[in-house]
Amino acid sequence: MDFLFDYGLFLAKIATVVIAIVSILVLAKGLSGRQGGQKGELEVTNLTEQHKDTVHQLESHLYDKPLLKAREKASKKADKEKNKARQSEIKKAAKEGELSQAREARLFVLDFHGSIDAREVSALREEVSAILAVAAEGDEVLLRLETGGGMVHGYGLASSQLDRLKAAGITLTIAVDKVAASGGYMMACVADKIISAPFAVVGSIGVIAQLPNFNKLLKKHDIEFEQITAGEFKRTLTMFGENTDKARDKFKSEIEETHDLFKLFIAEHRPSLALDQVATGEHWFGKQALELGLVDEIGTSDDVITAACKEREVLAVRYVQRKKLAEKLAGATSEAADRLLLKWISRGQRPIV
Repeated sequence: MDFLFDYGLFLAKIATVVIAIVSILVLAKGLSGRQGGQKGELEVTNLTEQHKDTVHQLESHLYDKPLLKAREKASKKADKEKNKARQSEIKKAAKEGELSQAREARLFVLDFHGSIDAREVSALREEVSAILAVAAEGDEVLLRLETGGGMVHGYGLASSQLDRLKAAGITLTIAVDKVAASGGYMMACVADKIISAPFAVVGSIGVIAQLPNFNKLLKKHDIEFEQITAGEFKRTLTMFGENTDKARDKFKSEIEETHDLFKLFIAEHRPSLALDQVATGEHWFGKQALELGLVDEIGTSDDVITAACKEREVLAVRYVQRKKLAEKLAGATSEAADRLLLKWISRGQRPIV
């Protein structure tokens, strides 16, 4: 009897824990539903001020107090003269009715660390829209790009977002510190200038699609798989059915068509490239890419930002999406599982660039 009592008490504890977890998840889902209308927000960081603070901090350890005091006095005097000149420009612009063009040109810095489904494009859209809303003559954009590519439609949309900047007459520079391959290079080629680190990976202008097929395994265990479609090519290759040569040929032709569109897109933005030489699916390091014309300059994003900080105000713009409570509770493990599933499904029917 004692055993049964203890066992029953154990089951009651387990049931209590399960009910508590379910209740929390239900509550979280309800709260997240109420938060559904919430959007994210822009975070703007003044990189010029950060640079000045860093230099000032280091100089305080390099120079004695009299010299630092003299430098500070000279700096304040220069800033005062600059501000006086700016006030004069602003007053003149106000009289002429062109106050919106009176501010100094700025460099906006964006970051794009792309995943296989290019879900980061939603944040990029908001960042680009914000910049276009306030852009003035002389403003430029630097995009720090890092991605190995992914779904065609996702990276196609990301490239279109960058094209919005070009259409507005804003100079766009893309810096590749680590990798901009395949769909990443689709984005990069939109830029007025591509800067690459010496050993950054660039290129991979090709298309791939792959999936496992478990049909033989199912047959071995006497498991039947049925798939009903309307339309001859609604489904070509499949993970569980028996694939045919006709389906393979059709799927291969779709891959080739996607590759042709990819090459046309690059030719439109970088017409001087020898596509027959670079559109083979190979990738190259930065210095090799420079020789092939895939990039325009060897350097890093830090080089561009440091130089710009000496001449103008540099602002890093980042759109941060507010996460729903349910998403926070789900945690990284659940998201990783979802992404893995998405990867396999997408590779089965959608080409990857």
